[in-house]
Amino acid sequence: MHFTGTIWRPPYEAASLLIQVTAGCTHHRCKFCTLYHDLPFRLSPLEEVEADLLEVQTALHSPIGKLTAALQGLPVQEGPDRAFLTGANPFVLKTDRLLEIARLMEQYLPNVRTIGCFARITDIGLKTDGELEQLSAAGYDGLTIGVETGDGPSLAFMDKGYTPEDILVQCQRLDRAGIGYSFFYLTGIAGAGQGERSAKASAEIFNRLHPRLVGSSMLTVYPDSKLFQEIQAGNWAEAGEVEKYRELKVLVSHLDIPVTFAALGASNAYQFQGHLPEDREALLSALDRIIAREGEDRLRSYRTALPHL
Repeated sequence: MHFTGTIWRPPYEAASLLIQVTAGCTHHRCKFCTLYHDLPFRLSPLEEVEADLLEVQTALHSPIGKLTAALQGLPVQEGPDRAFLTGANPFVLKTDRLLEIARLMEQYLPNVRTIGCFARITDIGLKTDGELEQLSAAGYDGLTIGVETGDGPSLAFMDKGYTPEDILVQCQRLDRAGIGYSFFYLTGIAGAGQGERSAKASAEIFNRLHPRLVGSSMLTVYPDSKLFQEIQAGNWAEAGEVEKYRELKVLVSHLDIPVTFAALGASNAYQFQGHLPEDREALLSALDRIIAREGEDRLRSYRTALPHL
């Protein structure tokens, strides 16, 4: 299998087949991000993609593998029903290339029904409505979009490359095309004292859309980030750890759409999930317990001990 650098995927894609089609990020300017520092954007040749799919197909239909399964009384594997394309934002690829990848997927792994990947808001804007409909028909569904926040000043300061209105417009286009998506919200992105503003602004945008899941990541500032330099220059102050959990309470309180809310990644000292609106009180109670029982020092020790996300 062809993989370049560290491979990142959302927690809920753990059972998906991972296929590399890009490496690195096309944007590469978000001040808080250090995930792709030393990895220039690279397009995987289709020959590599096809070779990886053939490798998976061969492994699934290996006579030795089938015999081993039979001897152990295990069911014969029919192959994955979902694939996740790796790279920071594979949805940036031209529609023709994404369709060709879907065609290869169908050729080698016909059990795959849906294809997901990370996407930037700007990637969606590169495609026409007709192209989005083509991609939906080809099986593209369940995109993961790190919108981070719906707060305009925070998006601008962090150099995300889009506005809250862009989130609204482009995700409404996904809704119309029938392509599902999930959001990642970056708790703490607005800085000290601004978390409530960020949470309310984000809920206002999210409530006008149809994400399947809103996932929380918690901001962790690393010394090799541009954001660390901004802190050192006195241009930005990081929110406290307890403050971040209070911010999450505001977000959960203001989300009015039916959606799964989850804090599952390594950046979260405590992991939990539930479905809104029915689990709202349980989620708020869980956040209250964390705030009441865990002091700033203990939560901060978790944050500083994270070697990397």
